Amino acid sequence: MVKRIDVTEKALEVIKTLKEKHGDLMFYQAGGCCEGTQPQCFEKGGFYLRTNDVMIGLVDEFEFWLDRDLFEYWKFSHFTLDVTDGFGPGGFSLETPLGKTFKIEYRLFTEDELKDLEPVKRME
Repeated sequence: MVKRIDVTEKALEVIKTLKEKHGDLMFYQAGGCCEGTQPQCFEKGGFYLRTNDVMIGLVDEFEFWLDRDLFEYWKFSHFTLDVTDGFGPGGFSLETPLGKTFKIEYRLFTEDELKDLEPVKRME
C-alpha cells in the first residue's frame, strides 16, 4: 500500500516535543479561514471534526485529518509534513509558541501509486 502522507525528521523532532508537553495529538488541515490551508496540530480531541472530513493517514502515531472539500481537491496528491521557523497566519496550532510552523509539501501520485493507495477514513 502506498502511504498518502509522510513526515520529515525535522517535523518529527517538533512532534516529539509537543507529545511530551501535551500527550496525544491530532493534525487537521482546513480548506481556508484563519489558518488558510496550513496544517494545524492540536491535543487529541482539541478540534471538532465535521461529517465526511477525511483521515489520510498517521503522522508518527497521530491521525492527520483533512477538510472534506480540501481532500476532494488534493486526493491525487502525496503529502509530506514538514516544519519551518516562524509563525503561520493565526497561531492556533500547538507548535506556534515554539516559533515553528508546520507546512505541507505536495506531489502528484504516479499512475502506479494511484492503483495501490491506502484507503482513507471518513468522519461519520
